[in-house]
Amino acid sequence: MKLTKQFFQQEDVVMIAQSLLGTLLYSRIGGFYCCGLVTETEAYDGINDKASHAYGGKLTARTRVMYEPGGISYVYFTYGMHSLFNVVTGKPGNPQAVLIRAIYPIEGIKDMQERRKKVLPFNRFTNGPAKLTQALGIDLSHNAIDLEGDTIWFEAVIEPDTYDIRRGARIGVGYAGEDATLPYRFWMIDPEAVMDRNRDIIKQNLNQSQSSSI
Repeated sequence: MKLTKQFFQQEDVVMIAQSLLGTLLYSRIGGFYCCGLVTETEAYDGINDKASHAYGGKLTARTRVMYEPGGISYVYFTYGMHSLFNVVTGKPGNPQAVLIRAIYPIEGIKDMQERRKKVLPFNRFTNGPAKLTQALGIDLSHNAIDLEGDTIWFEAVIEPDTYDIRRGARIGVGYAGEDATLPYRFWMIDPEAVMDRNRDIIKQNLNQSQSSSI
């Protein structure tokens, strides 16, 4: 079942970031159908969060999408070479977002490897925010798209046990002063073990998603 705008428009962006662990992130881009289990996320709490692009109510051509109702994508370019994929959350005018930092590849693995153009161990070619966008085919052309559509979407699958999850400071936000230490990053400590325990229900979801897309 796809995650809906009702889910993404909840006001607690930190809760949403944690809840996205264990969902399946799908992309149907360039003729390729790919999917991975979300294993790492970071929350950005809008105007009150010094690490957020919208801190202090900053409104630019890039951040404008963050002020839209939750349930759309926020894709931005960084370091002159990488596109990063975020989910806009919250109500209109409250510029919250969740960065998807890592996925465990499940479907379309060969296509994802070819997009990465590198020979990498299985557990390393989508274990970073720039890596997963490249693998899934996500770029700036996918900014501000509806995440209930058929291009990029999430499906609720499992709820990882608390012992599977760690919480800590976000990565690469030293510029945010005291906000750099906020525990807004969530990650699975052993995605493969989570996959093994939930393989049947994940497979069932994949089959249903593929059937509905035909």
